[in-house]
Amino acid sequence: MSALESEIGELWDRKQNGEVDAESAGEDEFATLEAFLEALEDGEVRAAEKSSGEWEANEWVKRGILLNFGLRENAAYEYGGVDHYDVLPLRETDDLGERGTRNTPDGTTIRRGAYLGADCIMMSPSFVNVGAHVGDGTLVDSCDTVGSCAQIGENVKLGANTLIGGVLEPVESAPVVVEDGVSLGAGCRVTSGFVVGENSVVGENTLLTPRIPVYDLVEEEVVYGELPADRRAFTRFVESSVSDHDLFEGGAYKPAVVATDLETETLEATEREDALRE
Repeated sequence: MSALESEIGELWDRKQNGEVDAESAGEDEFATLEAFLEALEDGEVRAAEKSSGEWEANEWVKRGILLNFGLRENAAYEYGGVDHYDVLPLRETDDLGERGTRNTPDGTTIRRGAYLGADCIMMSPSFVNVGAHVGDGTLVDSCDTVGSCAQIGENVKLGANTLIGGVLEPVESAPVVVEDGVSLGAGCRVTSGFVVGENSVVGENTLLTPRIPVYDLVEEEVVYGELPADRRAFTRFVESSVSDHDLFEGGAYKPAVVATDLETETLEATEREDALRE
């Protein structure tokens, strides 16, 4: 990918210097943009990767995505009987069947530049945005959104009505990461670059964001921006710094996340059904 990275870097510099824009971009520029989107869809490049135990953004990849917005003009598209007006068409899905992945009809939307691995399931309605990476065996349930550049691991369960936030700018910011084997209950929200550690089980309607503390009862510490691996997590409310006020009695409370050891019953309750993927 070094050649493609160099081409994206050169095109980014030209765009920043005002040497090329949506009106002047031509065949060569679009060839680079198309090759880049295909590399994303094939899983050859990713917006973020784990290095030495830490997730880091690939800035050049995020720049490539931004170039696909900055160097294209809005146009009318039609795919699967759906008319839309955007800078990007929807992703072709012919390759999904070859890898055992399926998306149910009437409402599964996959934008160009998104990767779905083998044996994935997308239920209607759901949406996977540009730059997102969804690993093998993962379930994207009804009313789920996987935001731009979000990194979803293998064998993950995204419960119904789950929101995985996205991030494109600034380019150095890491997106939301949900590692392998995670189960998110219905109605969960994961935003602002939060990292959910592998094999964790998160209760329904839990909000995971760097601004909300995670009380890790296993290590007996408070952490921000991540849920450690192999945890069972759920929302609780703790006392706020706001004290008694004339408008209400009894003080105020703010949300927090409590993380404990996984229990056998929890793992059994979230066990995946292989029959769905045969």
